Amino acid sequence: MPGHRRTWSTLTASAAAAVLVLTGCTGEDNPADRVGDAASAVESAASRAGDAVASATAEADRRFADITGGLDVKGDVRLGSPATDRDDRTTVEITVRNTADSAKSFAVQVDFTDGKGTFQDTTVVTIDGVPAGDERSATARSNRTLPEDVRAEVARAMRY
Repeated sequence: MPGHRRTWSTLTASAAAAVLVLTGCTGEDNPADRVGDAASAVESAASRAGDAVASATAEADRRFADITGGLDVKGDVRLGSPATDRDDRTTVEITVRNTADSAKSFAVQVDFTDGKGTFQDTTVVTIDGVPAGDERSATARSNRTLPEDVRAEVARAMRY
């Protein structure tokens, strides 16, 4: 197929020219250097995001470890729909229902995931002194800016 050969030759020549341009440049204007700088910046941002998530997760674990005599009440917690506040943080309303016969406090861990289900962030909200048989609401706020397609779910909830 003559047309096939011509296309292959054109692509090969274009690729070779691109390699010559990339390898022939030096200094600040070198596209390869700029690509390397961009990759380094992305890697650095990913590392900072990973550190922030690890820190938030460790804080959530610490807060729940401090609770003694708590009861798992995940079923007594409702979440609203995620929204974005004026600081570009994701927020979600939490409503807890106290089914105990005396006033209780609640600790609720909310996990944020993206549309693919990838973990993005976590936060813990404490709601103190909810009267017996009553409901109270509070707002969970992400620790950093999250993707637009974020989802929220109750990871843990303790009544104490």
